[in-house]
Amino acid sequence: MTIGNYLRVFHDLPVSEFPAPGSPAELPDPASVAWRLSAPTYSEAEDEPWEELFQRFLATVDTSGVRALVVGGWDEAYDTSSAPIVEALVAAADRLPALEAVFLGDMLSEDCEISWIVQCDVTPLLTAYPRLATLAVRGASELAFPPLRHEGLRRLVVQTGGLPAAVVRDIGACDLPALEHLELWLGTTWYGGDSTPEDLESILSGTRLPALRTLALRNCVTQDAVAAAVASAPVVARLSELDLSLGTLTDTGAEALLAGQPVTHLKRLDLEHHYLSEEMSERIVAALAPHGVDVDVTDRQTPDVYDGEINRYTAVGE
Repeated sequence: MTIGNYLRVFHDLPVSEFPAPGSPAELPDPASVAWRLSAPTYSEAEDEPWEELFQRFLATVDTSGVRALVVGGWDEAYDTSSAPIVEALVAAADRLPALEAVFLGDMLSEDCEISWIVQCDVTPLLTAYPRLATLAVRGASELAFPPLRHEGLRRLVVQTGGLPAAVVRDIGACDLPALEHLELWLGTTWYGGDSTPEDLESILSGTRLPALRTLALRNCVTQDAVAAAVASAPVVARLSELDLSLGTLTDTGAEALLAGQPVTHLKRLDLEHHYLSEEMSERIVAALAPHGVDVDVTDRQTPDVYDGEINRYTAVGE
Protein backbone atom coordinates (compact mmCIF):
# COMPACT_ATOMS: atom_id res chain seq x y z
CA MET A 1 0.00 0.00 0.00
CA THR A 2 1.09 3.56 -0.62
CA ILE A 3 -0.50 6.84 0.38
CA GLY A 4 -2.63 7.41 -2.67
CA ASN A 5 -4.05 10.91 -2.32
CA TYR A 6 -3.05 14.33 -1.12
CA LEU A 7 -4.89 15.53 1.94
CA ARG A 8 -8.42 16.63 1.15
CA VAL A 9 -9.33 17.59 4.72
CA PHE A 10 -7.01 18.75 7.47
CA HIS A 11 -7.89 20.10 10.91
CA ASP A 12 -11.55 19.64 9.94
CA LEU A 13 -11.09 22.09 7.07
CA PRO A 14 -11.15 21.42 3.31
CA VAL A 15 -7.69 21.66 1.80
CA SER A 16 -7.26 24.41 -0.79
CA GLU A 17 -4.18 24.65 -3.01
CA PHE A 18 -2.64 28.11 -3.06
CA PRO A 19 -2.66 28.92 -6.79
CA ALA A 20 0.30 29.46 -9.09
CA PRO A 21 1.49 32.98 -9.91
CA GLY A 22 -0.91 34.82 -12.21
CA SER A 23 -3.79 32.43 -11.63
CA PRO A 24 -7.19 34.14 -11.91
CA ALA A 25 -8.69 31.81 -9.29
CA GLU A 26 -10.73 33.54 -6.59
CA LEU A 27 -9.26 32.91 -3.17
CA PRO A 28 -11.42 31.49 -0.37
CA ASP A 29 -11.88 33.10 3.00
CA PRO A 30 -8.52 32.67 4.79
CA ALA A 31 -10.04 30.98 7.84
CA SER A 32 -12.32 28.63 5.90
CA VAL A 33 -9.69 26.27 4.46
CA ALA A 34 -6.42 24.53 5.17
CA TRP A 35 -4.00 26.18 2.74
CA ARG A 36 -1.75 23.78 0.81
CA LEU A 37 1.59 25.25 -0.21
CA SER A 38 3.56 22.93 -2.46
CA ALA A 39 6.51 23.21 -4.81
CA PRO A 40 7.79 20.56 -7.26
CA THR A 41 10.23 18.11 -5.72
CA TYR A 42 11.89 17.58 -9.10
CA SER A 43 12.03 21.21 -10.12
CA GLU A 44 12.90 22.98 -13.34
CA ALA A 45 14.64 26.34 -13.54
CA GLU A 46 11.36 28.18 -14.04
CA ASP A 47 9.63 26.57 -11.03
CA GLU A 48 8.88 28.68 -7.97
CA PRO A 49 10.82 27.47 -4.90
CA TRP A 50 8.80 26.81 -1.76
CA GLU A 51 10.31 29.76 0.12
CA GLU A 52 9.28 32.17 -2.66
CA LEU A 53 5.84 30.56 -2.78
CA PHE A 54 5.46 31.17 0.94
CA GLN A 55 6.46 34.82 0.66
CA ARG A 56 3.90 35.26 -2.13
CA PHE A 57 1.30 33.63 0.09
CA LEU A 58 2.08 36.03 2.93
CA ALA A 59 1.79 38.97 0.54
CA THR A 60 -1.46 37.79 -1.08
CA VAL A 61 -3.61 36.31 1.68
CA ASP A 62 -4.81 38.00 4.86
CA THR A 63 -2.82 35.56 6.98
CA SER A 64 -4.17 36.95 10.25
CA GLY A 65 -7.10 34.54 9.81
CA VAL A 66 -5.24 31.47 8.53
CA ARG A 67 -5.91 28.49 10.79
CA ALA A 68 -4.18 25.58 9.03
CA LEU A 69 -1.27 25.07 6.65
CA VAL A 70 -0.39 21.96 4.64
CA VAL A 71 3.18 21.94 3.37
CA GLY A 72 3.41 19.71 0.32
CA GLY A 73 6.63 19.24 -1.60
CA TRP A 74 9.82 21.22 -1.69
CA ASP A 75 12.74 21.06 -4.11
CA GLU A 76 14.69 17.80 -3.80
CA ALA A 77 12.83 16.71 -0.67
CA TYR A 78 14.70 13.40 -0.95
CA ASP A 79 18.02 15.25 -0.47
CA THR A 80 17.15 18.62 1.11
CA SER A 81 15.65 18.86 4.57
CA SER A 82 12.57 20.75 5.66
CA ALA A 83 14.71 23.01 7.88
CA PRO A 84 14.37 26.12 5.65
CA ILE A 85 10.59 25.63 5.64
CA VAL A 86 10.45 25.30 9.43
CA GLU A 87 12.63 28.41 9.71
CA ALA A 88 10.34 30.35 7.35
CA LEU A 89 7.24 29.33 9.29
CA VAL A 90 8.88 30.28 12.59
CA ALA A 91 9.96 33.66 11.22
CA ALA A 92 6.37 34.35 10.11
CA ALA A 93 4.77 33.57 13.48
CA ASP A 94 3.68 37.19 13.96
CA ARG A 95 1.93 37.05 10.56
CA LEU A 96 0.02 33.87 11.47
CA PRO A 97 -1.47 34.60 14.91
CA ALA A 98 -4.46 32.26 14.38
CA LEU A 99 -2.47 29.24 13.15
CA GLU A 100 -3.69 26.05 14.82
CA ALA A 101 -2.45 23.23 12.60
CA VAL A 102 0.53 22.34 10.40
CA PHE A 103 1.09 19.29 8.20
CA LEU A 104 4.69 18.99 7.04
CA GLY A 105 5.31 16.80 3.99
CA ASP A 106 2.04 16.03 2.19
CA MET A 107 3.75 14.13 -0.63
CA LEU A 108 2.90 11.00 -2.61
CA SER A 109 5.39 8.43 -3.86
CA GLU A 110 5.74 10.18 -7.21
CA ASP A 111 6.84 13.30 -5.35
CA CYS A 112 9.10 11.53 -2.88
CA GLU A 113 8.87 8.13 -1.23
CA ILE A 114 7.84 8.45 2.42
CA SER A 115 11.12 7.01 3.70
CA TRP A 116 13.14 9.37 1.53
CA ILE A 117 11.55 12.60 2.79
CA VAL A 118 14.23 14.53 4.67
CA GLN A 119 12.85 16.27 7.71
CA CYS A 120 14.56 18.16 10.55
CA ASP A 121 14.00 19.22 14.15
CA VAL A 122 10.33 20.23 13.95
CA THR A 123 9.92 21.38 17.56
CA PRO A 124 10.69 25.06 16.75
CA LEU A 125 7.18 25.12 15.28
CA LEU A 126 5.76 24.27 18.69
CA THR A 127 7.89 26.88 20.41
CA ALA A 128 6.93 29.58 17.90
CA TYR A 129 3.22 28.71 17.91
CA PRO A 130 1.96 28.17 21.47
CA ARG A 131 -1.61 27.92 20.10
CA LEU A 132 -0.75 25.06 17.74
CA ALA A 133 -3.26 22.27 18.33
CA THR A 134 -2.24 19.85 15.54
CA LEU A 135 1.18 18.94 14.21
CA ALA A 136 1.57 16.21 11.58
CA VAL A 137 4.80 15.14 9.91
CA ARG A 138 5.39 12.69 7.05
CA GLY A 139 8.85 11.16 6.74
CA ALA A 140 11.52 10.43 9.34
CA SER A 141 14.89 10.83 7.64
CA GLU A 142 16.81 13.29 9.89
CA LEU A 143 13.64 13.91 11.91
CA ALA A 144 14.30 15.19 15.42
CA PHE A 145 11.90 15.90 18.26
CA PRO A 146 13.89 16.98 21.31
CA PRO A 147 11.77 16.84 24.47
CA LEU A 148 9.78 19.96 25.33
CA ARG A 149 6.59 21.06 27.00
CA HIS A 150 3.68 22.44 24.99
CA GLU A 151 0.46 23.40 26.68
CA GLY A 152 -1.85 23.46 23.65
CA LEU A 153 -0.99 20.55 21.35
CA ARG A 154 -3.95 18.18 21.10
CA ARG A 155 -2.98 16.04 18.11
CA LEU A 156 0.46 14.75 17.08
CA VAL A 157 0.89 12.51 14.02
CA VAL A 158 4.18 11.14 12.65
CA GLN A 159 3.79 9.05 9.49
CA THR A 160 6.86 7.05 8.48
CA GLY A 161 8.10 3.88 6.89
CA GLY A 162 10.50 3.63 9.82
CA LEU A 163 10.60 5.81 12.94
CA PRO A 164 13.96 5.79 14.77
CA ALA A 165 13.94 4.66 18.38
CA ALA A 166 15.59 7.90 19.51
CA VAL A 167 12.66 9.91 18.13
CA VAL A 168 10.15 7.59 19.79
CA ARG A 169 11.89 8.05 23.14
CA ASP A 170 12.12 11.83 22.73
CA ILE A 171 8.42 12.12 21.93
CA GLY A 172 7.70 10.01 25.01
CA ALA A 173 9.80 12.42 27.09
CA CYS A 174 7.74 15.46 26.03
CA ASP A 175 5.24 16.99 28.45
CA LEU A 176 2.04 17.40 26.44
CA PRO A 177 -0.75 17.89 28.96
CA ALA A 178 -3.44 18.66 26.36
CA LEU A 179 -2.57 15.89 23.87
CA GLU A 180 -5.63 13.80 23.03
CA HIS A 181 -4.42 11.95 19.91
CA LEU A 182 -0.95 10.46 19.42
CA GLU A 183 -0.26 8.58 16.20
CA LEU A 184 3.13 7.06 15.42
CA TRP A 185 3.87 4.95 12.35
CA LEU A 186 6.71 2.83 13.72
CA GLY A 187 7.63 1.09 10.47
CA THR A 188 10.39 -1.39 9.79
CA THR A 189 14.12 -1.62 10.33
CA TRP A 190 14.62 -1.56 6.55
CA TYR A 191 13.72 2.13 6.71
CA GLY A 192 15.12 3.09 10.10
CA GLY A 193 12.32 1.87 12.36
CA ASP A 194 14.45 0.28 15.08
CA SER A 195 12.25 0.95 18.12
CA THR A 196 11.25 -1.74 20.62
CA PRO A 197 8.39 -1.80 23.14
CA GLU A 198 10.89 -0.58 25.75
CA ASP A 199 11.27 2.64 23.74
CA LEU A 200 7.50 3.16 24.10
CA GLU A 201 7.57 2.88 27.88
CA SER A 202 7.08 6.60 28.63
CA ILE A 203 4.17 6.78 26.18
CA LEU A 204 2.53 3.61 27.48
CA SER A 205 2.80 4.80 31.08
CA GLY A 206 0.77 7.87 30.13
CA THR A 207 2.39 9.95 32.85
CA ARG A 208 3.11 12.92 30.59
CA LEU A 209 -0.07 12.48 28.56
CA PRO A 210 -2.96 12.96 31.01
CA ALA A 211 -5.49 13.91 28.31
CA LEU A 212 -4.68 11.11 25.85
CA ARG A 213 -7.77 9.37 24.46
CA THR A 214 -6.53 7.95 21.13
CA LEU A 215 -3.27 6.01 20.84
CA ALA A 216 -2.26 4.79 17.39
CA LEU A 217 0.91 2.70 17.09
CA ARG A 218 0.59 1.81 13.45
CA ASN A 219 2.45 0.35 10.48
CA CYS A 220 4.79 -1.66 12.70
CA VAL A 221 6.73 -4.74 11.66
CA THR A 222 6.84 -5.91 15.30
CA GLN A 223 3.13 -5.33 15.92
CA ASP A 224 2.78 -8.47 18.05
CA ALA A 225 5.38 -7.19 20.52
CA VAL A 226 3.71 -3.77 20.58
CA ALA A 227 0.32 -5.39 21.22
CA ALA A 228 1.77 -7.39 24.11
CA ALA A 229 3.21 -4.21 25.65
CA VAL A 230 -0.08 -2.37 25.18
CA ALA A 231 -1.97 -5.20 26.87
CA SER A 232 -0.53 -4.21 30.25
CA ALA A 233 0.05 -0.48 29.63
CA PRO A 234 -1.41 1.91 32.23
CA VAL A 235 -2.45 4.42 29.56
CA VAL A 236 -4.96 2.01 28.00
CA ALA A 237 -7.48 2.34 30.82
CA ARG A 238 -8.30 5.91 29.83
CA LEU A 239 -8.27 5.48 26.05
CA SER A 240 -11.39 5.56 23.93
CA GLU A 241 -9.60 4.40 20.76
CA LEU A 242 -6.66 2.05 20.26
CA ASP A 243 -5.17 1.71 16.79
CA LEU A 244 -2.72 -1.09 15.94
CA SER A 245 -3.48 -1.07 12.22
CA LEU A 246 -1.32 -1.25 9.08
CA GLY A 247 1.17 -3.63 10.67
CA THR A 248 1.98 -7.32 10.96
CA LEU A 249 -0.35 -8.31 13.80
CA THR A 250 -0.86 -12.07 14.07
CA ASP A 251 -2.88 -14.31 16.37
CA THR A 252 -0.04 -14.06 18.91
CA GLY A 253 -0.54 -10.32 19.34
CA ALA A 254 -4.32 -10.58 19.36
CA GLU A 255 -4.14 -13.30 22.01
CA ALA A 256 -2.00 -10.98 24.17
CA LEU A 257 -4.61 -8.24 23.85
CA LEU A 258 -7.42 -10.58 24.87
CA ALA A 259 -5.44 -11.98 27.80
CA GLY A 260 -4.33 -8.57 29.08
CA GLN A 261 -6.21 -5.84 30.89
CA PRO A 262 -9.84 -5.32 29.86
CA VAL A 263 -10.35 -3.26 26.71
CA THR A 264 -14.13 -3.46 26.74
CA HIS A 265 -14.29 0.25 27.59
CA LEU A 266 -12.91 1.22 24.18
CA LYS A 267 -15.15 2.80 21.60
CA ARG A 268 -12.94 1.53 18.78
CA LEU A 269 -10.16 -0.98 18.22
CA ASP A 270 -8.57 -0.63 14.79
CA LEU A 271 -6.64 -3.66 13.52
CA GLU A 272 -7.04 -3.02 9.77
CA HIS A 273 -4.33 -4.64 7.61
CA HIS A 274 -3.40 -7.64 9.74
CA TYR A 275 -2.31 -11.27 9.57
CA LEU A 276 -4.95 -12.71 11.91
CA SER A 277 -6.59 -16.01 11.16
CA GLU A 278 -10.27 -15.92 10.36
CA GLU A 279 -10.95 -17.69 13.65
CA MET A 280 -9.04 -15.09 15.68
CA SER A 281 -10.72 -12.23 13.82
CA GLU A 282 -14.11 -13.68 14.73
CA ARG A 283 -13.00 -14.31 18.30
CA ILE A 284 -11.81 -10.77 19.00
CA VAL A 285 -14.95 -9.26 17.49
CA ALA A 286 -17.13 -11.65 19.52
CA ALA A 287 -15.27 -10.72 22.70
CA LEU A 288 -15.57 -6.95 22.29
CA ALA A 289 -18.51 -6.09 20.04
CA PRO A 290 -21.15 -6.99 22.68
CA HIS A 291 -19.60 -4.29 24.88
CA GLY A 292 -20.05 -1.67 22.16
CA VAL A 293 -16.48 -1.75 20.84
CA ASP A 294 -16.22 -1.07 17.11
CA VAL A 295 -13.56 -3.58 16.00
CA ASP A 296 -12.02 -3.20 12.54
CA VAL A 297 -10.46 -6.42 11.29
CA THR A 298 -10.69 -5.63 7.58
CA ASP A 299 -7.90 -6.12 5.04
CA ARG A 300 -6.59 -9.51 6.13
CA GLN A 301 -3.16 -10.22 4.63
CA THR A 302 -1.55 -13.50 3.62
CA PRO A 303 2.12 -14.01 4.46
CA ASP A 304 4.59 -14.49 1.65
CA VAL A 305 6.50 -17.75 1.86
CA TYR A 306 9.79 -17.83 0.00
CA ASP A 307 12.37 -20.59 0.29
CA GLY A 308 10.71 -21.80 3.47
CA GLU A 309 10.74 -18.38 5.15
CA ILE A 310 7.53 -16.58 6.14
CA ASN A 311 7.47 -12.85 5.45
CA ARG A 312 4.92 -10.30 6.69
CA TYR A 313 4.93 -6.66 5.63
CA THR A 314 3.67 -3.37 6.92
CA ALA A 315 1.19 -1.46 4.79
CA VAL A 316 3.58 1.44 4.11
CA GLY A 317 7.32 1.02 3.63
CA GLU A 318 9.56 2.81 1.20
